[in-house]
Amino acid sequence: MRRPSIVIAVCSVLLVTGCTAVPASPARPVPTGRVDDSVGLSTPVAEPTYPKLGNPGIDVLRYGLDLAWDTRTLSGTATLTVRATRALDSVVLDLSDAYALVSVTLDGAPVAGTLAADKLTVPRPLAAEQRATLVVRYRGTPTTTPMPSHRPDAVGLGLNVTADGSLWTMQEPYGAFTWYPVNDIPSDKALYDIAVTVPDGWAGIASGTPGPVEGRTFHYTTTDPVASYLTTLAVGRYQKAIGTGPGGLPLTYWTRAEDAERLGMLRESPMLLDWLERRLGPYPFPTAGVVLVESPSGMETQQLVTLSGKVRSPAVLLHEYAHHWFGDTVTPSTWQDVWLNEGWATYLQRVWEAEQGPADISEWERSARALDGGLRAEAGPPGHPKPGNFAEKNVYFCSALMLNEIRKLVGDAEFWALARDWPGQHRNSVQDRASFTAYVNQHTGRDLTALIDRWLDSPTTP
Repeated sequence: MRRPSIVIAVCSVLLVTGCTAVPASPARPVPTGRVDDSVGLSTPVAEPTYPKLGNPGIDVLRYGLDLAWDTRTLSGTATLTVRATRALDSVVLDLSDAYALVSVTLDGAPVAGTLAADKLTVPRPLAAEQRATLVVRYRGTPTTTPMPSHRPDAVGLGLNVTADGSLWTMQEPYGAFTWYPVNDIPSDKALYDIAVTVPDGWAGIASGTPGPVEGRTFHYTTTDPVASYLTTLAVGRYQKAIGTGPGGLPLTYWTRAEDAERLGMLRESPMLLDWLERRLGPYPFPTAGVVLVESPSGMETQQLVTLSGKVRSPAVLLHEYAHHWFGDTVTPSTWQDVWLNEGWATYLQRVWEAEQGPADISEWERSARALDGGLRAEAGPPGHPKPGNFAEKNVYFCSALMLNEIRKLVGDAEFWALARDWPGQHRNSVQDRASFTAYVNQHTGRDLTALIDRWLDSPTTP
Protein backbone atom coordinates (compact mmCIF):
# COMPACT_ATOMS: atom_id res chain seq x y z
CA MET A 1 0.00 0.00 0.00
CA ARG A 2 1.16 3.48 -0.84
CA ARG A 3 2.43 5.82 1.84
CA PRO A 4 3.13 9.56 1.54
CA SER A 5 6.85 10.13 1.21
CA ILE A 6 9.25 12.00 3.44
CA VAL A 7 9.63 15.28 1.56
CA ILE A 8 13.18 14.85 0.35
CA ALA A 9 14.76 13.75 -2.89
CA VAL A 10 16.65 10.51 -2.49
CA CYS A 11 19.25 9.10 -4.77
CA SER A 12 22.67 7.60 -4.79
CA VAL A 13 24.83 5.46 -6.96
CA LEU A 14 25.84 3.91 -3.64
CA LEU A 15 22.50 2.15 -3.46
CA VAL A 16 22.90 0.33 -6.74
CA THR A 17 26.57 -0.50 -6.89
CA GLY A 18 27.21 -4.15 -6.33
CA CYS A 19 23.63 -4.99 -7.27
CA THR A 20 23.52 -8.49 -8.71
CA ALA A 21 21.59 -8.16 -11.94
CA VAL A 22 19.56 -10.95 -13.47
CA PRO A 23 18.74 -11.17 -17.15
CA ALA A 24 15.31 -10.14 -18.29
CA SER A 25 12.79 -12.95 -18.28
CA PRO A 26 12.41 -15.15 -21.35
CA ALA A 27 9.14 -14.96 -23.22
CA ARG A 28 6.43 -16.32 -20.95
CA PRO A 29 3.19 -17.88 -22.20
CA VAL A 30 -0.05 -16.85 -20.50
CA PRO A 31 -1.39 -20.01 -18.84
CA THR A 32 -4.68 -21.35 -20.11
CA GLY A 33 -7.07 -23.87 -18.60
CA ARG A 34 -8.01 -24.60 -15.02
CA VAL A 35 -5.31 -25.58 -12.52
CA ASP A 36 -6.00 -28.13 -9.81
CA ASP A 37 -7.66 -26.85 -6.64
CA SER A 38 -4.74 -28.20 -4.59
CA VAL A 39 -2.78 -25.11 -5.71
CA GLY A 40 -5.03 -23.23 -3.28
CA LEU A 41 -4.14 -25.33 -0.23
CA SER A 42 -3.21 -23.19 2.78
CA THR A 43 -2.61 -23.51 6.50
CA PRO A 44 -4.77 -20.69 7.87
CA VAL A 45 -3.85 -19.22 11.25
CA ALA A 46 -5.89 -17.07 13.61
CA GLU A 47 -5.39 -13.38 13.02
CA PRO A 48 -4.08 -11.83 16.29
CA THR A 49 -4.39 -8.18 15.29
CA TYR A 50 -7.97 -8.33 13.96
CA PRO A 51 -9.39 -11.48 15.57
CA LYS A 52 -12.99 -10.89 14.43
CA LEU A 53 -11.96 -11.66 10.86
CA GLY A 54 -11.38 -15.08 9.38
CA ASN A 55 -11.70 -18.68 10.49
CA PRO A 56 -8.56 -20.85 10.84
CA GLY A 57 -10.80 -23.92 10.77
CA ILE A 58 -11.57 -23.30 7.09
CA ASP A 59 -9.18 -23.41 4.13
CA VAL A 60 -10.81 -22.08 0.96
CA LEU A 61 -9.13 -23.65 -2.05
CA ARG A 62 -11.03 -21.82 -4.79
CA TYR A 63 -13.56 -19.02 -5.18
CA GLY A 64 -15.84 -18.97 -8.20
CA LEU A 65 -17.53 -15.56 -8.23
CA ASP A 66 -20.31 -14.81 -10.71
CA LEU A 67 -21.20 -11.16 -10.08
CA ALA A 68 -23.64 -8.73 -11.66
CA TRP A 69 -23.86 -4.96 -11.03
CA ASP A 70 -26.67 -2.73 -12.29
CA THR A 71 -25.42 0.56 -10.69
CA ARG A 72 -27.59 -0.07 -7.61
CA THR A 73 -27.52 -3.73 -6.64
CA LEU A 74 -24.81 -6.36 -6.56
CA SER A 75 -26.03 -9.87 -7.26
CA GLY A 76 -23.62 -12.71 -6.67
CA THR A 77 -23.31 -16.45 -6.87
CA ALA A 78 -20.21 -17.57 -4.99
CA THR A 79 -19.03 -21.16 -5.38
CA LEU A 80 -16.39 -22.02 -2.80
CA THR A 81 -14.35 -25.20 -2.56
CA VAL A 82 -13.55 -25.47 1.15
CA ARG A 83 -11.47 -27.80 3.31
CA ALA A 84 -11.97 -28.25 7.04
CA THR A 85 -8.61 -27.98 8.79
CA ARG A 86 -10.22 -29.62 11.86
CA ALA A 87 -13.59 -31.13 12.74
CA LEU A 88 -16.24 -28.40 12.53
CA ASP A 89 -19.82 -28.10 13.75
CA SER A 90 -20.56 -25.48 11.11
CA VAL A 91 -18.95 -23.51 8.30
CA VAL A 92 -18.39 -19.86 9.24
CA LEU A 93 -17.11 -17.24 6.78
CA ASP A 94 -17.03 -13.44 6.50
CA LEU A 95 -19.79 -11.72 4.52
CA SER A 96 -21.34 -8.29 5.00
CA ASP A 97 -24.84 -8.40 6.44
CA ALA A 98 -25.73 -5.59 4.02
CA TYR A 99 -26.67 -8.46 1.72
CA ALA A 100 -29.68 -10.75 1.75
CA LEU A 101 -29.15 -14.45 1.25
CA VAL A 102 -31.07 -15.86 -1.70
CA SER A 103 -30.02 -19.48 -1.25
CA VAL A 104 -27.23 -21.61 0.21
CA THR A 105 -26.25 -25.18 -0.70
CA LEU A 106 -23.52 -27.46 0.60
CA ASP A 107 -22.52 -30.27 -1.75
CA GLY A 108 -25.75 -29.67 -3.63
CA ALA A 109 -28.07 -29.92 -0.62
CA PRO A 110 -30.00 -26.82 0.48
CA VAL A 111 -29.03 -25.49 3.90
CA ALA A 112 -30.41 -22.71 6.06
CA GLY A 113 -27.49 -20.33 6.20
CA THR A 114 -27.70 -17.27 8.43
CA LEU A 115 -26.07 -13.88 8.07
CA ALA A 116 -25.47 -11.66 11.11
CA ALA A 117 -22.69 -9.36 12.36
CA ASP A 118 -20.86 -9.80 9.02
CA LYS A 119 -20.64 -13.57 9.52
CA LEU A 120 -22.17 -16.23 7.29
CA THR A 121 -22.92 -19.40 9.26
CA VAL A 122 -23.80 -22.66 7.53
CA PRO A 123 -24.95 -25.21 10.16
CA ARG A 124 -23.51 -28.37 8.66
CA PRO A 125 -20.64 -30.32 10.29
CA LEU A 126 -17.47 -31.18 8.41
CA ALA A 127 -14.91 -33.79 9.43
CA ALA A 128 -11.24 -32.86 9.59
CA GLU A 129 -9.79 -32.68 6.06
CA GLN A 130 -13.23 -33.04 4.50
CA ARG A 131 -13.75 -30.98 1.36
CA ALA A 132 -17.08 -29.53 0.34
CA THR A 133 -18.60 -27.23 -2.25
CA LEU A 134 -20.47 -24.28 -0.80
CA VAL A 135 -22.70 -22.21 -3.11
CA VAL A 136 -24.04 -18.90 -1.82
CA ARG A 137 -26.45 -16.71 -3.77
CA TYR A 138 -26.87 -13.20 -2.39
CA ARG A 139 -27.83 -9.67 -3.38
CA GLY A 140 -27.83 -6.16 -1.96
CA THR A 141 -26.15 -2.77 -1.96
CA PRO A 142 -22.48 -2.85 -0.93
CA THR A 143 -21.32 -0.90 2.11
CA THR A 144 -17.75 -0.33 3.24
CA THR A 145 -16.21 -1.00 6.64
CA PRO A 146 -14.00 1.50 8.55
CA MET A 147 -10.23 1.30 8.14
CA PRO A 148 -8.42 0.84 11.49
CA SER A 149 -5.91 3.60 10.84
CA HIS A 150 -5.19 7.31 11.20
CA ARG A 151 -3.67 7.58 7.73
CA PRO A 152 -4.67 10.76 5.89
CA ASP A 153 -5.60 8.68 2.85
CA ALA A 154 -7.73 6.17 4.78
CA VAL A 155 -11.14 5.52 3.26
CA GLY A 156 -13.86 2.96 3.81
CA LEU A 157 -12.51 -0.53 3.19
CA GLY A 158 -14.05 -2.90 0.69
CA LEU A 159 -16.38 -2.22 -2.20
CA ASN A 160 -17.00 1.49 -2.72
CA VAL A 161 -19.93 2.80 -4.76
CA THR A 162 -19.45 6.19 -6.46
CA ALA A 163 -22.05 8.84 -7.21
CA ASP A 164 -22.46 7.63 -10.80
CA GLY A 165 -22.89 3.99 -9.76
CA SER A 166 -19.33 2.87 -10.49
CA LEU A 167 -17.48 0.47 -8.18
CA TRP A 168 -13.95 0.17 -6.84
CA THR A 169 -12.23 -1.69 -4.01
CA MET A 170 -9.50 -1.02 -1.45
CA GLN A 171 -9.32 -3.71 1.25
CA GLU A 172 -6.18 -3.95 3.31
CA PRO A 173 -6.16 -5.36 5.99
CA TYR A 174 -9.68 -6.66 5.26
CA GLY A 175 -12.85 -5.79 3.40
CA ALA A 176 -13.24 -8.47 0.73
CA PHE A 177 -16.24 -9.59 2.80
CA THR A 178 -18.07 -6.48 1.55
CA TRP A 179 -18.50 -8.11 -1.86
CA TYR A 180 -18.24 -11.90 -1.51
CA PRO A 181 -18.27 -14.64 1.18
CA VAL A 182 -14.63 -15.10 2.15
CA ASN A 183 -12.14 -16.26 4.74
CA ASP A 184 -10.81 -12.71 5.07
CA ILE A 185 -7.35 -13.34 6.53
CA PRO A 186 -3.99 -13.18 4.71
CA SER A 187 -2.94 -16.74 5.58
CA ASP A 188 -5.72 -18.36 3.51
CA LYS A 189 -4.66 -17.93 -0.11
CA ALA A 190 -6.90 -19.40 -2.80
CA LEU A 191 -7.53 -19.59 -6.53
CA TYR A 192 -10.13 -17.33 -8.16
CA ASP A 193 -12.45 -17.47 -11.16
CA ILE A 194 -14.35 -14.19 -11.48
CA ALA A 195 -17.10 -13.23 -13.92
CA VAL A 196 -18.53 -9.68 -13.80
CA THR A 197 -21.64 -8.63 -15.72
CA VAL A 198 -22.03 -4.86 -16.10
CA PRO A 199 -24.28 -2.29 -17.80
CA ASP A 200 -23.95 -1.62 -21.51
CA GLY A 201 -20.85 0.40 -22.36
CA TRP A 202 -19.22 -0.28 -18.99
CA ALA A 203 -16.27 -2.54 -18.18
CA GLY A 204 -15.98 -5.11 -15.39
CA ILE A 205 -12.42 -5.35 -14.11
CA ALA A 206 -10.97 -7.82 -11.60
CA SER A 207 -7.67 -9.22 -10.47
CA GLY A 208 -6.28 -12.21 -12.32
CA THR A 209 -5.52 -13.10 -15.91
CA PRO A 210 -8.05 -11.51 -18.30
CA GLY A 211 -10.25 -14.01 -20.11
CA PRO A 212 -12.93 -13.67 -22.76
CA VAL A 213 -15.54 -10.92 -22.80
CA GLU A 214 -18.93 -12.45 -23.55
CA GLY A 215 -21.43 -9.71 -24.22
CA ARG A 216 -21.49 -7.64 -21.04
CA THR A 217 -19.66 -10.26 -18.96
CA PHE A 218 -15.92 -10.01 -18.29
CA HIS A 219 -13.92 -13.04 -17.11
CA TYR A 220 -10.75 -13.36 -15.01
CA THR A 221 -8.94 -16.34 -13.54
CA THR A 222 -5.83 -17.07 -11.49
CA THR A 223 -3.30 -19.87 -11.62
CA ASP A 224 -1.44 -18.61 -8.54
CA PRO A 225 -3.11 -18.44 -5.12
CA VAL A 226 -4.27 -15.02 -3.91
CA ALA A 227 -4.84 -13.60 -0.42
CA SER A 228 -8.29 -12.05 -0.11
CA TYR A 229 -6.94 -8.54 0.54
CA LEU A 230 -5.15 -8.71 -2.83
CA THR A 231 -8.30 -9.19 -4.92
CA THR A 232 -9.84 -6.22 -6.69
CA LEU A 233 -13.03 -5.27 -8.49
CA ALA A 234 -13.81 -2.14 -10.49
CA VAL A 235 -16.82 -1.36 -12.66
CA GLY A 236 -17.27 1.80 -14.69
CA ARG A 237 -16.84 3.55 -18.01
CA TYR A 238 -13.27 2.46 -18.59
CA GLN A 239 -10.99 2.52 -21.60
CA LYS A 240 -8.57 -0.37 -22.04
CA ALA A 241 -4.99 -0.11 -23.29
CA ILE A 242 -2.45 -2.89 -23.56
CA GLY A 243 1.33 -3.12 -23.43
CA THR A 244 4.15 -5.59 -23.17
CA GLY A 245 6.55 -5.93 -20.26
CA PRO A 246 9.81 -7.83 -19.80
CA GLY A 247 9.89 -11.22 -21.51
CA GLY A 248 6.64 -10.51 -23.32
CA LEU A 249 4.66 -10.02 -20.08
CA PRO A 250 1.11 -8.95 -21.08
CA LEU A 251 0.15 -5.60 -19.50
CA THR A 252 -3.33 -4.08 -19.28
CA TYR A 253 -4.11 -0.49 -18.30
CA TRP A 254 -7.63 0.63 -17.41
CA THR A 255 -8.34 4.39 -17.33
CA ARG A 256 -11.42 6.61 -17.19
CA ALA A 257 -11.95 9.79 -19.18
CA GLU A 258 -11.08 11.95 -16.18
CA ASP A 259 -7.68 10.32 -15.67
CA ALA A 260 -6.77 9.38 -19.25
CA GLU A 261 -3.74 11.68 -19.07
CA ARG A 262 -2.21 9.25 -16.55
CA LEU A 263 -1.85 6.62 -19.28
CA GLY A 264 1.59 7.96 -20.14
CA MET A 265 2.78 7.22 -16.60
CA LEU A 266 1.21 3.76 -16.68
CA ARG A 267 3.12 3.04 -19.87
CA GLU A 268 6.33 3.35 -17.84
CA SER A 269 5.41 -0.04 -16.35
CA PRO A 270 7.77 -2.06 -18.61
CA MET A 271 10.72 0.04 -17.46
CA LEU A 272 9.72 -0.22 -13.80
CA LEU A 273 9.16 -3.97 -13.99
CA ASP A 274 12.45 -4.48 -15.81
CA TRP A 275 14.23 -2.56 -13.04
CA LEU A 276 12.56 -4.75 -10.41
CA GLU A 277 13.26 -7.98 -12.28
CA ARG A 278 16.96 -7.17 -12.43
CA ARG A 279 17.03 -6.97 -8.64
CA LEU A 280 14.36 -9.47 -7.59
CA GLY A 281 14.21 -12.05 -10.37
CA PRO A 282 11.37 -12.73 -12.82
CA TYR A 283 7.98 -11.16 -12.26
CA PRO A 284 6.05 -13.85 -10.36
CA PHE A 285 2.72 -13.80 -12.24
CA PRO A 286 1.58 -14.36 -15.85
CA THR A 287 0.08 -10.88 -16.41
CA ALA A 288 0.27 -7.43 -14.85
CA GLY A 289 -1.32 -4.01 -15.18
CA VAL A 290 -3.10 -1.13 -13.45
CA VAL A 291 -6.67 0.05 -12.91
CA LEU A 292 -7.20 3.69 -11.90
CA VAL A 293 -9.93 4.42 -9.34
CA GLU A 294 -11.26 7.25 -7.17
CA SER A 295 -9.34 6.15 -4.06
CA PRO A 296 -6.76 8.62 -2.70
CA SER A 297 -4.31 5.73 -2.27
CA GLY A 298 -2.92 2.71 -4.10
CA MET A 299 -2.94 -1.02 -3.53
CA GLU A 300 -0.75 -3.87 -4.76
CA THR A 301 -3.68 -6.04 -5.82
CA GLN A 302 -2.36 -9.20 -7.47
CA GLN A 303 -1.66 -9.01 -11.21
CA LEU A 304 -3.50 -5.66 -11.41
CA VAL A 305 -2.45 -2.70 -9.26
CA THR A 306 -5.37 -0.60 -8.00
CA LEU A 307 -4.18 3.00 -8.09
CA SER A 308 -5.57 6.45 -7.41
CA GLY A 309 -6.23 8.41 -10.58
CA LYS A 310 -4.51 11.34 -8.87
CA VAL A 311 -1.09 9.65 -8.65
CA ARG A 312 1.48 11.30 -10.89
CA SER A 313 4.70 9.67 -9.69
CA PRO A 314 6.07 6.48 -11.26
CA ALA A 315 7.83 5.90 -7.92
CA VAL A 316 4.44 5.13 -6.36
CA LEU A 317 3.66 2.70 -9.16
CA LEU A 318 7.03 1.01 -8.69
CA HIS A 319 6.26 0.69 -4.95
CA GLU A 320 3.04 -1.19 -5.72
CA TYR A 321 4.69 -3.42 -8.32
CA ALA A 322 7.46 -4.23 -5.81
CA HIS A 323 4.78 -5.65 -3.55
CA HIS A 324 4.06 -8.33 -6.13
CA TRP A 325 7.29 -9.93 -4.95
CA PHE A 326 7.02 -8.78 -1.31
CA GLY A 327 3.43 -9.26 -0.20
CA ASP A 328 1.71 -10.96 -3.14
CA THR A 329 3.75 -14.03 -4.05
CA VAL A 330 5.22 -14.08 -0.50
CA THR A 331 2.46 -13.05 1.88
CA PRO A 332 2.68 -12.41 5.65
CA SER A 333 0.81 -15.02 7.67
CA THR A 334 -0.70 -12.33 9.95
CA TRP A 335 -0.84 -8.55 10.04
CA GLN A 336 1.82 -8.53 12.75
CA ASP A 337 4.27 -8.89 9.87
CA VAL A 338 2.97 -6.24 7.47
CA TRP A 339 6.49 -4.74 7.78
CA LEU A 340 7.66 -7.62 5.54
CA ASN A 341 5.60 -6.05 2.77
CA GLU A 342 6.01 -2.37 3.39
CA GLY A 343 9.64 -2.26 4.49
CA TRP A 344 10.82 -3.94 1.29
CA ALA A 345 8.55 -1.97 -1.05
CA THR A 346 9.60 1.30 0.60
CA TYR A 347 13.28 0.46 0.42
CA LEU A 348 13.06 -0.59 -3.22
CA GLN A 349 11.24 2.64 -4.00
CA ARG A 350 14.06 4.59 -2.34
CA VAL A 351 16.66 2.70 -4.32
CA TRP A 352 14.86 3.47 -7.57
CA GLU A 353 14.47 7.13 -6.64
CA ALA A 354 18.16 7.20 -5.80
CA GLU A 355 19.03 6.38 -9.39
CA GLN A 356 17.03 9.35 -10.62
CA GLY A 357 19.16 11.93 -8.72
CA PRO A 358 20.39 14.08 -7.13
CA ALA A 359 20.47 13.56 -3.30
CA ASP A 360 22.55 11.04 -1.39
CA ILE A 361 21.04 8.06 0.44
CA SER A 362 22.49 9.36 3.68
CA GLU A 363 20.05 12.28 3.48
CA TRP A 364 17.09 9.90 3.36
CA GLU A 365 18.58 7.84 6.17
CA ARG A 366 19.02 10.91 8.37
CA SER A 367 15.48 12.11 7.69
CA ALA A 368 13.98 8.66 8.29
CA ARG A 369 15.95 8.24 11.52
CA ALA A 370 14.73 11.61 12.72
CA LEU A 371 11.15 10.37 12.31
CA ASP A 372 11.71 6.82 13.52
CA GLY A 373 11.35 7.36 17.25
CA GLY A 374 8.16 9.36 16.93
CA LEU A 375 6.62 6.77 14.61
CA ARG A 376 7.37 3.99 17.11
CA ALA A 377 5.82 5.98 19.94
CA GLU A 378 2.72 6.82 17.93
CA ALA A 379 1.96 3.55 16.12
CA GLY A 380 4.17 0.96 17.84
CA PRO A 381 7.40 -0.74 16.79
CA PRO A 382 7.16 -2.11 13.25
CA GLY A 383 7.03 -5.70 14.54
CA HIS A 384 4.19 -4.86 16.92
CA PRO A 385 1.99 -2.24 15.24
CA LYS A 386 -1.00 -1.02 17.21
CA PRO A 387 -4.29 -2.44 15.85
CA GLY A 388 -5.79 1.04 15.44
CA ASN A 389 -2.76 2.30 13.49
CA PHE A 390 -2.73 -0.11 10.58
CA ALA A 391 -0.17 0.51 7.82
CA GLU A 392 1.08 3.80 9.19
CA LYS A 393 4.60 5.09 8.64
CA ASN A 394 6.17 2.90 11.33
CA VAL A 395 5.92 -0.24 9.17
CA TYR A 396 7.27 1.65 6.16
CA PHE A 397 10.22 3.75 7.28
CA CYS A 398 11.34 1.91 10.45
CA SER A 399 11.59 -1.44 8.67
CA ALA A 400 13.16 0.13 5.56
CA LEU A 401 15.86 1.51 7.85
CA MET A 402 16.40 -2.02 9.16
CA LEU A 403 16.94 -3.29 5.62
CA ASN A 404 19.39 -0.46 5.03
CA GLU A 405 21.33 -1.58 8.13
CA ILE A 406 21.43 -5.15 6.85
CA ARG A 407 22.69 -3.96 3.46
CA LYS A 408 25.46 -1.91 5.04
CA LEU A 409 26.48 -4.86 7.20
CA VAL A 410 26.53 -7.63 4.58
CA GLY A 411 27.41 -5.58 1.49
CA ASP A 412 25.50 -4.91 -1.71
CA ALA A 413 26.17 -8.20 -3.49
CA GLU A 414 24.92 -10.33 -0.59
CA PHE A 415 22.00 -8.01 0.15
CA TRP A 416 20.64 -8.09 -3.40
CA ALA A 417 21.12 -11.84 -3.62
CA LEU A 418 19.11 -12.10 -0.40
CA ALA A 419 16.41 -9.83 -1.83
CA ARG A 420 16.18 -11.88 -5.01
CA ASP A 421 16.19 -15.33 -3.41
CA TRP A 422 13.52 -14.64 -0.76
CA PRO A 423 10.62 -14.39 -3.24
CA GLY A 424 12.28 -16.87 -5.59
CA GLN A 425 12.54 -19.58 -2.93
CA HIS A 426 9.20 -18.84 -1.23
CA ARG A 427 6.97 -18.25 -4.24
CA ASN A 428 3.22 -18.50 -3.60
CA SER A 429 3.72 -19.04 0.12
CA VAL A 430 2.84 -17.48 3.46
CA GLN A 431 5.76 -16.52 5.71
CA ASP A 432 6.41 -14.79 9.03
CA ARG A 433 9.14 -13.05 10.97
CA ALA A 434 10.66 -16.29 12.26
CA SER A 435 11.04 -17.75 8.77
CA PHE A 436 12.48 -14.48 7.43
CA THR A 437 15.03 -14.28 10.24
CA ALA A 438 16.07 -17.89 9.71
CA TYR A 439 16.37 -17.24 5.98
CA VAL A 440 18.54 -14.13 6.47
CA ASN A 441 20.84 -15.97 8.88
CA GLN A 442 21.24 -18.95 6.58
CA HIS A 443 21.64 -16.86 3.43
CA THR A 444 24.26 -14.51 4.87
CA GLY A 445 26.06 -17.01 7.09
CA ARG A 446 25.67 -14.51 9.96
CA ASP A 447 23.42 -14.46 12.99
CA LEU A 448 21.46 -11.25 12.47
CA THR A 449 18.66 -12.21 14.86
CA ALA A 450 19.57 -9.54 17.41
CA LEU A 451 19.71 -6.81 14.75
CA ILE A 452 16.32 -7.79 13.32
CA ASP A 453 14.74 -8.08 16.76
CA ARG A 454 16.03 -4.68 17.86
CA TRP A 455 14.68 -2.92 14.79
CA LEU A 456 11.30 -4.68 14.92
CA ASP A 457 10.72 -4.62 18.70
CA SER A 458 12.41 -1.56 20.16
CA PRO A 459 10.12 1.27 21.34
CA THR A 460 12.96 3.68 20.49
CA THR A 461 15.27 4.00 17.50
CA PRO A 462 18.05 1.36 17.64
